[in-house]
Amino acid sequence: MQQLLLPSTAYPSPLFPLNSHPFPPKHQFCLRGGSLSFYTPPKMASFSGFRAKSHREMTAAVGDSNGFTTLMEYVGKGGLDVGDELVVLLYHVQYACKRIAAVVASPFNSALGKHSGLDDGSSGAGDSDRDKPKPLDIVANEIILSSLRKSGKVSVMASEEDDAPIWINDDGPFVVVLDPLDGSRNIDASIPTGTIFGIYKRLVELDHLPTEEKASLNSLQSGTRLVAAGYVLYSSATILCASFGSGTHAFTLDHSTGDFILTHPSIRIPPRGQIYSVNDARYFDWPRGLRQYIDTVRQGKGKYPKKYSARYICSLVADFHRTLLYGGIAMNPRDHLRLVYEANPLSFLAEQAGGKGSDGKSRILSIQPVKLHQRLPLFLGSSDDINELESYGDVQQKVNPGYEV
Repeated sequence: MQQLLLPSTAYPSPLFPLNSHPFPPKHQFCLRGGSLSFYTPPKMASFSGFRAKSHREMTAAVGDSNGFTTLMEYVGKGGLDVGDELVVLLYHVQYACKRIAAVVASPFNSALGKHSGLDDGSSGAGDSDRDKPKPLDIVANEIILSSLRKSGKVSVMASEEDDAPIWINDDGPFVVVLDPLDGSRNIDASIPTGTIFGIYKRLVELDHLPTEEKASLNSLQSGTRLVAAGYVLYSSATILCASFGSGTHAFTLDHSTGDFILTHPSIRIPPRGQIYSVNDARYFDWPRGLRQYIDTVRQGKGKYPKKYSARYICSLVADFHRTLLYGGIAMNPRDHLRLVYEANPLSFLAEQAGGKGSDGKSRILSIQPVKLHQRLPLFLGSSDDINELESYGDVQQKVNPGYEV
């Protein structure tokens, strides 16, 4: 088990090689009572600016005497017990995200574009100029792919940065879909970015098909079949928020130990918030129903008799994270966000926290993907806010004058 979980000290990346581990080496396991168990770091007062809450009743379940629980303890046999194979996969996912966090925060980011060969007008996945892969997108994609290969638990990886899914391992029990670095065009302004991922079980009934076909079909599973989903927010703190089908939980990275510590267990999004998040510079391109909804709630004339405020970061993970904690609604009414990589994982998290994910008409998780890079409008947030929005009918923006999709 120890060999399965411990990664190598550095994953090679031709674009941005790291010659050392981004966190100090430490023992991940120790012997307790003659058996191998996870090492628990000493109790600390705060983690990356967040004062940890007291979770005595939750940590008691995993036998943590100091009052704090790591991500790996939480999903292990003493916690949720999601299964050994998924624990191994999650270990490699969170390790990759710690590496991405280190790269995103590096002072050498600006040098990437000059040496990566990505400034020649090339693009991936049929993107517009606005969404062409940035150097850090490619680096993050390589870091995650390397980690998934090393886990031995993934058959297919489908990434926003790749034209087609990558078949990794015939025996891997899981399929991973992801946006390796959402919001990367904001990096130069130090605006928060994030990684979004979803995990499915491999469809063994497709094993007889040609590799390309079974890779595609495994990646186009409905969101209702998700086993786990999550995002990692790279901001003033690095926060991994995930659901394994039994609630939504957030873990904050303790940079002194390299552990993700449970800081927000069983998140419940308020049934109604007082914040809407959208680029309302596009107000005059919106359909009548969406304009009416926004006009109504910001005047305090909706079903909630208080005026709504606008908060918009233009980073999906950051806007959704705030909405998850404070309630309200985060939206992009255009056919812009991707169903497979962004809408499904985030809608899964929203529902597990008591909220909703909608395209303005239908539940996101009930939509069957037909294309890998399929785009759609996305509305995420408090259940009462989503219901009120949908009641206006015409909320999906169908035109995009003056700017690219």
